[in-house]
This record gives sequence, C-alpha cells and structure tokens, in this order.
Amino acid sequence: MIVILIGFTIGGVALCVGPNWTLFWAGAGVVVVGGVIAMVVDIFSDVIVDAPRVPLDRTS
Repeated sequence: MIVILIGFTIGGVALCVGPNWTLFWAGAGVVVVGGVIAMVVDIFSDVIVDAPRVPLDRTS
C-alpha cells in the first residue's frame, strides 16, 4: 500500500509542478508496480467475511 501511495504522490506532484508528463507516467508506473506487489503478497487474504447477522426478535 505504501508503494501505491508513493506512486500517487509522485504523479500528483508532477501534475502540480508542470505538468511534467514524464514524471507523471513514472508515478503511474510505480502505482502499477505497487499493485503487482499487492497481488503477489496476497494483500486481501486477511479479510474476514462473517455470516450475516439476524436481529433479535423482541416481541415476547
């Protein structure tokens, strides 16, 4: 996630200072590399999906 954030920051700075398209596309490349890293380390494997909860019936 940090790699993607760094790439986004590079691209944002590149647009603000110019726009400097070479630096922007370098930032976009860093974001893509961060996405590949996220897929390799299986970043979504720690998501826990609970069963749906049913509200209590308080009519008694």
